[in-house]
Amino acid sequence: MTDAALYQSILASLPEIVVVTGACILLILGQIVPKGPGHFLVWASAATVLVAALATLLLAGEVRPAHSGMFIVDRFAVFFKMVFYLSTILTFLLSRKYAEIEGIALSEYYVLLLFALSGMMIMASATDLLSVYVGLELMSLSTYVLTGFLRQQRRSNEASLKYVILGGVSTGIFLYGVSLVYGLTGTTQLDGMAAAVTGDPLDPGLLLAVVFIVAGLVFKVGAVPFHMWVPDVYEGAPTTITAFMSVAPKAAGFAVILRVFLNPLVAASDAWIIVAVIAVVTMALGSFVALVQDNFKRLLAYSSIAHAGFAMFGVVAGGADGIASVMLYLLIYTFMNLGIFGTVIMMRNGDFSGEVIEEYAGFAKSHPGLALLMLLYLFSLAGIPPTAGFFAKFYVLVALIERGFVILAVIAVLLSAVAAYFYIRIVMVIYMREPERAFEPALTPSVRATLALTAAGTIGIGLFPAWFLRLAQSSVFGG
Repeated sequence: MTDAALYQSILASLPEIVVVTGACILLILGQIVPKGPGHFLVWASAATVLVAALATLLLAGEVRPAHSGMFIVDRFAVFFKMVFYLSTILTFLLSRKYAEIEGIALSEYYVLLLFALSGMMIMASATDLLSVYVGLELMSLSTYVLTGFLRQQRRSNEASLKYVILGGVSTGIFLYGVSLVYGLTGTTQLDGMAAAVTGDPLDPGLLLAVVFIVAGLVFKVGAVPFHMWVPDVYEGAPTTITAFMSVAPKAAGFAVILRVFLNPLVAASDAWIIVAVIAVVTMALGSFVALVQDNFKRLLAYSSIAHAGFAMFGVVAGGADGIASVMLYLLIYTFMNLGIFGTVIMMRNGDFSGEVIEEYAGFAKSHPGLALLMLLYLFSLAGIPPTAGFFAKFYVLVALIERGFVILAVIAVLLSAVAAYFYIRIVMVIYMREPERAFEPALTPSVRATLALTAAGTIGIGLFPAWFLRLAQSSVFGG
């Protein structure tokens, strides 16, 4: 590598360098700074992310390939990195009080979130299956530990163990698919794979490789049949980590899926039936199983599975419109899902856990403003107009219909109607029931700020959906 190429590679990966360097510095400072001012770690971590975001925006003007074709900075990567930054900063704000209540306000908590962020950033910019693997493992190893951070709780330990075991299996499956691709095409770079794949019927060996790679990636987005870990991990992990995992790693998984399967393997038409079946079964399972849940976090876990299935419909649609619809969907999902998890986190006060749906009985009568926020997030998750969630689903359906997948669009609408029931069920508990006892939510300034930002995003995108869709469209592989 020449000096000029080395300089370009360092420049292109500057945001990742900022995040990793900041995480290492905070890890050291966490052992030096007295335990009292833990808020320093929150703001220092957020500042690190903001610096990385600024560096990303400065690099967004042109396409920058780096590291011998294994890494790229383009508008597609920049869009997803901004989603990751948003998710991480909001998680920091939600964690400030919650981490103190649960006794996990440690420097390692914030450092691991930064390392997970760096892994997702690498995944968004990866143009080689090996660099995808590096980012995937950096993200996964960090979230494995964060899941078990409530060390005194058995369910947290159990969730972490299940996540590690199943995650290790999925990684092995992914690597086996990568090895098959390398053996059949002679490369792991996405551009090289594109040259090796023709429009003829896909070679059976390459189709098998596609199946293994799909299996490894759909685990990260919580799609069927690799969804088993989602309910237990979401319930056992600290609620702030559950909120983070429900949006950021899911978006990272979709970033890789979109870059891999809508670029080099676009000619592999035989593989699309696999993605279509995964989308239908995933959304059906998530929607129907959520109907019988009494634990709010488990309900949101199955909700997350259902939303992953709906986003997979955009992958099936393909093309620029399909990709843009998935990107917009993930941005909107970040706002509304972090918002609803923020309301769960604020309920963690005293002997209230915020995890039992019955605890929200009569919430509208005791806290009408907060209940209205919950109504907004739940309606958006259900896809009820004019919230942002409606337009997230609408543009995916439009992409499906334009590509001729009318039957899939009808299935998606019917399953969305099923999913709407369990969201409205919570609304009924909040508005139609009498409060059972007095309760004061843990509303700190940082939680208020998070709820305000997520509400603004949910309403703002609902009011100006076309502008955000154009932003996503301009970010499709460089636009």
